[in-house]
Amino acid sequence: MFNTEVLSKTFLTFAERECKGSSLLYEYLSKKIASNETLLEICSSAREGQPVPNLLFGAVHYLLLNGKEHPLKEYYPSIVNNPKLFNESFEDFKDFCLKYRNEIESILKTKLVQTNEVRRCAYLYPAFCTIYEKAKKPLALIEIGTSAGLQLLWDKYSYSYGQKNIYGNKDSKLNISAEIKGENIPILHSTPPPVSTRVGIDLNIVDLKNEEEHLWLKSLIWPEHKERLFMFEEAASYVKDGSVHLVDGDGISLLLEYVENIPEDSAICIFHTHVANQISLEMKKRLLKTVETIGKERDVFHIYNNVQDRFLHLDYYLNHIESQNTIAATDGHGRWFEWFLKNELPITQ
Repeated sequence: MFNTEVLSKTFLTFAERECKGSSLLYEYLSKKIASNETLLEICSSAREGQPVPNLLFGAVHYLLLNGKEHPLKEYYPSIVNNPKLFNESFEDFKDFCLKYRNEIESILKTKLVQTNEVRRCAYLYPAFCTIYEKAKKPLALIEIGTSAGLQLLWDKYSYSYGQKNIYGNKDSKLNISAEIKGENIPILHSTPPPVSTRVGIDLNIVDLKNEEEHLWLKSLIWPEHKERLFMFEEAASYVKDGSVHLVDGDGISLLLEYVENIPEDSAICIFHTHVANQISLEMKKRLLKTVETIGKERDVFHIYNNVQDRFLHLDYYLNHIESQNTIAATDGHGRWFEWFLKNELPITQ
């Protein structure tokens, strides 16, 4: 059972921490929703553990993109070329939610927030370059909470970090840009490290060849974020053409099974971004324990955030010796990151 007071605080926190400087529409609506009992009651239909603001906004966006006619669409830059002022949108938003309450509640009960933030690959790229420097082996990727698998193809994209240099796959049709804050410059190989295996595990794999599932992922992209939408569509074309093995199931429970199939001449790389905030403390502990178990037998690397904190971590076991590292502070959408590790190598190799 959802607590209205907790839900209200959730929307206020979402407005302040996630939306400010990123979405005027969602920031404004979140603050209004936080004090509206009826809309908070609708939100109580969401599954436990789901980020409710993202889910509600995704549900409304999905219905609008799917053709529901309502004045609310006039405030969405993803639908109209000249949207109305965001600070006049709440009454239409509330009316839309009441008019389509049954459909919205159905989506809240059945859908999951499975955002595919392709731009997060901008900070994964130096993380994988760092791993390759340590392992000197092709990388065997296992992503937990992979959704549609877009991040598993990080080596197919190219990267720019505010300078003229381009890293990664320079022939890629998708270039991802991000700002590196702070003094430390990460290890950035001019060409991507070799990848031997790509496995993505999710409780609900998203099939981008399914139009309805494709639309749901588009709906989770915020209305103002046209660049995010472009990157999503470009990356989706790589997934449809690429050799990615996607598995329906619990990634933590299946981890040992898939690790057993990885040959010794590859480095095991387990990674997940912004997934751990949807799993329980018990399951987080179980995941870390599973990685520790693997580390007793094999070299293994683990990239993650939202377990102990919001920072990006790289923990690994090399020759059975554990190393724990907090490597970066990151923007939720990957627009910037601050690298904590000192790079003793040239940044172009």
